[in-house]
Amino acid sequence: MMGMSIGHIALFIIIILVIFGTAKLKNLGKDVGGAVKDFRKAIKEDDQDSTHLK
Repeated sequence: MMGMSIGHIALFIIIILVIFGTAKLKNLGKDVGGAVKDFRKAIKEDDQDSTHLK
């Protein structure tokens, strides 16, 4: 019974939207997505560099 129900999740999302607003959340999503993309690119480049050293 300690789990979160749909009502709890909906209330949490509404509170987050009221506090931060949709514009800030949209920008945050873009920033996080860009960071993940850059991280994947760096990992891929590192893997390529390590295969050339062998």
